[in-house]
Amino acid sequence: MIFFILLTLTAFFRSGVFGVDTDKVTMMKGDSITLQTGVKTILLEDIKWYYNNIRIAQINGDQSYICTDVQCNEGTERFRDRLKLDHQTGSLTIMNINTTDSGEYELKIISRSNISEKIFSVTVLDVSDTEQDEMKRKSVKEGESVTLDTGVIKTPNDLMRWYFIDSLIAEITGDQSKICTDVQCNEVTERYRDRLKLDHQTGSLTITNTRTTDSGEYKLQIISSIHRHRRSINITSWKTFIVTVFDVALSSAAVAGICVCVLLIVAAAAGVVYYCRLQTKIRDSRRQCRVQKTHLKDSFDPNLSDKLETANKMSTDCNETEAANQTLM
Repeated sequence: MIFFILLTLTAFFRSGVFGVDTDKVTMMKGDSITLQTGVKTILLEDIKWYYNNIRIAQINGDQSYICTDVQCNEGTERFRDRLKLDHQTGSLTIMNINTTDSGEYELKIISRSNISEKIFSVTVLDVSDTEQDEMKRKSVKEGESVTLDTGVIKTPNDLMRWYFIDSLIAEITGDQSKICTDVQCNEVTERYRDRLKLDHQTGSLTITNTRTTDSGEYKLQIISSIHRHRRSINITSWKTFIVTVFDVALSSAAVAGICVCVLLIVAAAAGVVYYCRLQTKIRDSRRQCRVQKTHLKDSFDPNLSDKLETANKMSTDCNETEAANQTLM
């Protein structure tokens, strides 16, 4: 009789009549999700995770044994290094989630006094590659604004945090009791300098007057609090955005500088051409004077005064030409 009663109670616990919470989570393909244990520390507890009754992760309170996926069960490689265990709380993160990851994830928290269980019913929706790119990849020209849409309507129980390369850059609570951006959230960085705007209805983030240094990976963490059986359970989901800011136009100063450089190059080229032509002309003039002088010397007759006069005149002209050439140089 006692055995029958215990068996009945076990069935009730398993079916959710007593104490077993079942949380339904809907994700988009490619996102990451963190299934929270709800504990602050696991010093006195062992935590085990199961997927469709197959153990996929485990961590002991003293951390003497930690395993994920194939380390826990050689029969499965479903997740292929996509599982991460929080060593502080035992929470499980599934990265780059796929439609084949849909199903029931069971959490068992084993302590000295009792065993508690949670069930997460996860549904992963498939979207086309085009929709994924439109939703997660953003390209913008430098100086323009870009908005990273959360795709959800924020509820009073939602906490949203935006990260850029693991640095907190924006945060908003569901009841708007706390809202911060940039240096208000993190004193270490002033990267954006009042260029961030949060939508208080959706939590979407807008970056104004973008710069090429704003390119990179932006992550959105959404922590939703769900109340079940007088208990509060936190569900964490992640979205990733890849932002590319490209420079397609030069500044006016750069354009002016390039124009000046081009003009200087053209002027220098013209000067080189003119100098080469002038040198050629000078050489030809000198050569012609030497030829004429030699010809007159060979045919010089002292009795002919007209030839002497011509020779003197030619010598004067050559001297004047040489002086002019020196002036031009």
